[in-house]
Amino acid sequence: MEHSQHMKGVALVVLSAVIFSMSGVLTKMIEADGWTIACWRGVIGGLAVIAYVEARRGDTSRSKAFRLGPRGWFLASVGSVASVTFIYAFKLTYVANVAVIYATAPFFAAGLAWLAMRETVKGRTLIAGVLSFAGVVIIVSGGLGTGKLPGDVLAVAMTLGNAAYIVLIRKFSDVPVVWAGGASALQLFVVGAFLGAPLEVTVEDAVLLIFFGVAFASAVILWTEGTRLIPSAQSALLGTVEIPCATLLAWIVLSELPPLAAIMGGAVIMSAVLWHALLDHRQEKHRFLQ
Repeated sequence: MEHSQHMKGVALVVLSAVIFSMSGVLTKMIEADGWTIACWRGVIGGLAVIAYVEARRGDTSRSKAFRLGPRGWFLASVGSVASVTFIYAFKLTYVANVAVIYATAPFFAAGLAWLAMRETVKGRTLIAGVLSFAGVVIIVSGGLGTGKLPGDVLAVAMTLGNAAYIVLIRKFSDVPVVWAGGASALQLFVVGAFLGAPLEVTVEDAVLLIFFGVAFASAVILWTEGTRLIPSAQSALLGTVEIPCATLLAWIVLSELPPLAAIMGGAVIMSAVLWHALLDHRQEKHRFLQ
């Protein structure tokens, strides 16, 4: 039974990573502006999370299950900012650039956790973080003079935002994380309704926007359920499946091939991420066998 639950967790996390990898292609395929995409994804994702939290709350009172408080709303707001920059980054640069830069989020999170909570940073995390930062510099420098630099910079800002979100989840341990994500989505719905044009989309865009919203909510729920069943180190390692999938989809659907700088920087980042994730996985496996 334990083995089957573990394999179920692996399958759920991998499936969530594959679904997440569609984000870049969908964002570029949709002609609507970023705020309109955020609005549609927000309302669909927010309603899906509400249904999920309601179904999972069990004997917990509804008021407690959906209570956020000031810290919860702050967490949701950080997530909203990160989500908007995520969408606009895909609009303005290569899908591969955003996917690979985003892979450095755990290392940025480790640095922020040290600054905010004085958490100890492992030696291998520091080494992987420095290598990843070097890879980001290579990718961003490749955007100079190409018109892609704003998108690369937004990808870095999005990664920092998600790193801050990760740290805040750990710091605000009493906040219901899944519902905070749902509240973040609903914030984007409200703001996007004012700054975008959600009712002026084409039929083709509407279909893609609905699919995007459902896919995003499904990926979040699958990841949440999967990470309950497997070690965090393995979850992080399996999550790297998103990067090659996103790049491959961009090539197949959009005929988008990243430039040499992105390939070089991406190779540095992926090497650091996989090396770090494998070491974490081995350490956790060794601890489990003892």
